[in-house]
Amino acid sequence: MGVVLPVLFALFAAFSNALATVLQRRAALTVPQSDGFRFGLILDLLRRPVWIGGILAVIAAGAGQAVALATGPMALVQPLFVLELPLALLIASLAARRRLPGTLWLAVAGVVVGLGVTLAAASPSGNRTDVPLDRWIVALAACAAAVAALTAAGLRRPPGRARAGCLGAATAVCYALTAALMKSAVHVLDEGGLEAFLTTWETYAFGASGICALLLLEHAMQGGPLVASQPALTLSDASVSVALGVLLYEEHLRAHWWLLPQLLGIALICAGVLALARAGDGAP
Repeated sequence: MGVVLPVLFALFAAFSNALATVLQRRAALTVPQSDGFRFGLILDLLRRPVWIGGILAVIAAGAGQAVALATGPMALVQPLFVLELPLALLIASLAARRRLPGTLWLAVAGVVVGLGVTLAAASPSGNRTDVPLDRWIVALAACAAAVAALTAAGLRRPPGRARAGCLGAATAVCYALTAALMKSAVHVLDEGGLEAFLTTWETYAFGASGICALLLLEHAMQGGPLVASQPALTLSDASVSVALGVLLYEEHLRAHWWLLPQLLGIALICAGVLALARAGDGAP
């Protein structure tokens, strides 16, 4: 049960996030596109019931993710969110009553098999919950600098692949940082109760990071094609999350010859995600 519980809740969260992605993308394409960073975008989206449905799905995903992170290592939980893209395309095709062609089913299989091979070979372990403040300072500064640089680079470009890719990568860094902070805050809740949870800085930090991620995600969806934003979001989220799990929570991955099947699995994931993202450009 040590692995089963976090995996089940992570899969639930991935499905909820996939549903949220479909609903939020539909809503984002119905509001006026902007050349800059527009906070009023959220106000426009609040008038779309489909966007509200997407937010409810995000909340459900957050609850599932919190339980998964509380019971398992980040390096196990967060890579499972790679499944969001194939799940989102399946949900979108069902909503549009379209059948996915065989090539896309092959891409889905590639992502699933690649993820299974990678996680089995890496065998993430360790579940430290107490992170020293000096590590947090370094991680927060590095993530903030990366988000600022990627966002600035994206907004300097016109709508298109470069803009969507940069904003998607910035969103991914925010998502990974949110997960790392959430893991710490949930541990405080478990150990000290609600009062401790409401008075620890990690609670408000993961809330702020999550809001930034949400705002960046909406701009990434508007900024260009899914083939640019989704791979950057999906693959960068998993990569940064694993790095934070190792650096902050001292999680362990198998090395030596185990790196070969890990690289093979990652290659399958990347090929599948790129193929699915190309297909997603035509999704409703």
